[in-house]
Amino acid sequence: MGERKRIPLGIFAVLLLISASSFPLLRASDDADDAIFYESFDEDFEDRWIVSQKDEYSGVWKHAKSEGHDDYGLLVSEKARKYAIVKELDQAVSFKDGTVVLQFETRLQNGLECGGAYLKYLRPQEAGWKPKEFDNESPYSIMFGPDKCGSTNKVHFIFKHKNPKTGEYVEHHLKAPPSVPSDKLSHVYTAILKPDNEVQILVDGEQKKKANFLSADDFEPPLIPPKTIPDADDKKPEDWDEREKIPDPSAVKPDDWDEDAPLEIVDEEAEKPEGWLDDEPEEIDDPEATKPEDWDDEEDGEWEAPKIENPKCEAAPGCGEWKRPMKRNPAYKGKWHAPLIENPAYKGIWKPRDIPNPAYFELKKPDFEPIAAIGIEIWTMQDGILFDNILIAKDDKIAESYRETTWKPKFSVEKEKQKAEEAEAGSNGLAGFQKKVFDLLYKIADIPFLSAYKPKIHDLIEKGEEQPNLTVGILVAILVVFVSIFFRIIFGGKKQPTRVEKTNVELSESGSNEKNGENEENKEKEESSAPPRRRSTRRED
Repeated sequence: MGERKRIPLGIFAVLLLISASSFPLLRASDDADDAIFYESFDEDFEDRWIVSQKDEYSGVWKHAKSEGHDDYGLLVSEKARKYAIVKELDQAVSFKDGTVVLQFETRLQNGLECGGAYLKYLRPQEAGWKPKEFDNESPYSIMFGPDKCGSTNKVHFIFKHKNPKTGEYVEHHLKAPPSVPSDKLSHVYTAILKPDNEVQILVDGEQKKKANFLSADDFEPPLIPPKTIPDADDKKPEDWDEREKIPDPSAVKPDDWDEDAPLEIVDEEAEKPEGWLDDEPEEIDDPEATKPEDWDDEEDGEWEAPKIENPKCEAAPGCGEWKRPMKRNPAYKGKWHAPLIENPAYKGIWKPRDIPNPAYFELKKPDFEPIAAIGIEIWTMQDGILFDNILIAKDDKIAESYRETTWKPKFSVEKEKQKAEEAEAGSNGLAGFQKKVFDLLYKIADIPFLSAYKPKIHDLIEKGEEQPNLTVGILVAILVVFVSIFFRIIFGGKKQPTRVEKTNVELSESGSNEKNGENEENKEKEESSAPPRRRSTRRED
């Protein structure tokens, strides 16, 4: 199979980049006059946006280009900082008449592990806030945009609504919001609020979520409170019985029920297997171990040889003191409990009575507070977050036009560049991986106990180098050889000692001879392998 050609892809990406930077598509759309508000950040923001002067918001905003483009945006320039900036609108935006569309772009140029990239659409300053003191407590009507940290990964849509009965402002969160794209490309987020109480959330022009402001299934807590609530003053009566079943008071423990009988007892019928070596320990001192020359008895304690398995136990059923095994006690019954019967006094699970909810109200559509400013108030561990093309419009067609002219050309260039980089990285990554695999296989072939198979392994490696597409097959073949040898060395001549409950075990002379032969073969292989590091232990005083 021939190598994939990448030249056309690169040329296409370059052409897209040239076209995107040469034409005025990335600036304000021709529909700018139809927008209620539009911020392209083509010009420096400092004379239009107000940075919060509160000490905690130390992050520095910058007017910077989006990577790979001539298009400017508002940049989060430092890691692990809080940021706050606000733009007052020339005229407050009302939600009472017709559709309102909120839209903006973000690009997470360095990714987003923990932080927000959302906008807050603020109420008029009469609600109690000042631009230079803009912070997390500044009252907003809507919060919209991506947020990601730990288990949180969502495109927020939160609105605050005043309860006409209590006067309290309540946050209502969109249930099951869409997740944040995980790449480093430019993305555009759109919220369309319609007069029929519907809200649509779009990511890159594609609808990801549709909800109804009045539906309890779509927002938490629901916009309309429940008609009734549990009475906090109601108390459960003392004689209220919630037990559905009770022990039978007339039941009596049987006379033959022994609660003290153990779960297991010694199997008195078991007999010691023939050939059991009572006087042989399961482990012995390694006769080949020697005390290290640098061992200091005063400092290290008295030296003891490391233990090895007793070779005499390999051919025997077992070594050491033999004990009869345990078996389940047929007389075991456990602790006796009276059987359960239906409770004649059962009244069910108690709950307080419901009373009318003093906070309940009805409405045909939400009564949003008007938007008087747009703020960005975030805390983030990443830098490189770029905000751009913030739009408020009365028509979703206008928002679509802006996406086509300001976002889509950039996204197309970035997407093609990403594909080219992934293709290049994939090719280089595979070649590098194959080289590492073959280097490792050469080292494996040099292991002493594989010396008899070294020519075969080298032959397989050479074939793999000539035909890199066979790398996986080569790996599997060598792995099979390695595992086969390993298991033969470890398990080839050993018989696992077992405890037999009843005798009838006979060791045939032929079986014994075969086992001795295998043990000798294993011993030769072990001697030809590299000697293991000696284990040294100290005797506890």
